[in-house]
Amino acid sequence: MTSSLDALLARFTALHPRIIDLSLGRIERLMAALGHPERKLPPVVHVAGTNGKGSVVAFVRAALEAAGYRCHVYTSPHLVTFNERIVLAGREIEDAPLTALLERVEAANAGAEITFFEITTAAAFLAFAEAPADILLLEVGLGGRLDATNLVAAPAVSCITPVDLDHQKYLGETLAAIAAEKAGILKPRVPAVIAAQRPEAMAAIEARAAETGTTLLIEERDWRAAPGKAGLRYEGPRWRLDLPPPGLPGAHQFHNAGAALACLEQLAAFELGPAALAHGIAKARWPARLQRLAKGPLATMLPADWQLWLDGAHNPHGARALAAWLDAQNKPAHLVTAMLDSKDPAGFFEELKGRFASVRTVPVPSGHSGLDPAGLAETARRAGHDAKNAADAAAAIAEIVASAAPGPALLVIAGSLYLAGAILAENG
Repeated sequence: MTSSLDALLARFTALHPRIIDLSLGRIERLMAALGHPERKLPPVVHVAGTNGKGSVVAFVRAALEAAGYRCHVYTSPHLVTFNERIVLAGREIEDAPLTALLERVEAANAGAEITFFEITTAAAFLAFAEAPADILLLEVGLGGRLDATNLVAAPAVSCITPVDLDHQKYLGETLAAIAAEKAGILKPRVPAVIAAQRPEAMAAIEARAAETGTTLLIEERDWRAAPGKAGLRYEGPRWRLDLPPPGLPGAHQFHNAGAALACLEQLAAFELGPAALAHGIAKARWPARLQRLAKGPLATMLPADWQLWLDGAHNPHGARALAAWLDAQNKPAHLVTAMLDSKDPAGFFEELKGRFASVRTVPVPSGHSGLDPAGLAETARRAGHDAKNAADAAAAIAEIVASAAPGPALLVIAGSLYLAGAILAENG
């Protein structure tokens, strides 16, 4: 990024309220000052949930683009550069137009308090309203009901991926409370694709749907996706499809791919043939979601028969998906991890019990409030892991390799998307 862009983003951070109250008042004021770009968007696919949002968006995008459609895409957080968050008609926004856009939004905001996510979402809406595209794939940032993306009044389809405990400080301490916040994206007369949920989460979602008159399309009741003879078998309200296996690793990606197909099935105005759907499932890519790294300085530190994998799992639900993938690999594995101080490390390590021969904890990259590596290692030890802290990822890998038994093994880096971003910046 350019220095002017860095300076702009730093100024936005300074506008952050001293106390974060989730509300829509600040961004509604800014949208009015900008002429309401949120009312001038192409059809929207709005995706909320605890885990899997980005993967669903990636599958939907790959299928639509294979069919020749132009996709705007909004996701967060970014891994390496802020530009990743805003994709205009299939291409990441470039520095110069992004800087100009942010300057316009800064001027319209006129120095008022606003969160970083709110003001940058306003910039994204402005970009999406002014650049032509066929559809906007819009990922919720935090929660749903009071998320800045929820200004979209009538998306083409909504989606809620699996809900689990995360961001309790802002969304509530119980699964039902968090699910109720996610269900805040449900709109009257807008179909909503719902991934499989735990009972208390589903009850909260169904209660909100009853209030809004939303038709729910629920996994295993209205649609299902599972391994099949060609790779993935999907059965929905209209489609019966045999497709290649998901291009994103892990058994959980069958469910994310199914949610994507259920969303696509609701886009009746879009022509999507079997070839485009097959391409979307097989060719979708989403960085730091069980991504194998074969180059870079960290990869070169490993023995020739080892593999380096990067994953964004940072909560118990993500850890369960990672554990299931590890169980299918049948190789010794080692973990390098860091976590933000807002996360649940005890729950994370409990889900991964018995999966790692060793664990090394490292600091979250500077600029983010991370857990102390020594304390994080102690939490891992209480969950039964052989854990120690290290200075950084390179030091952690060196220690693991030096003490590991000979033979093939996996080295997994997980626990924080900020850590994943730093790893990708140097090893992507």
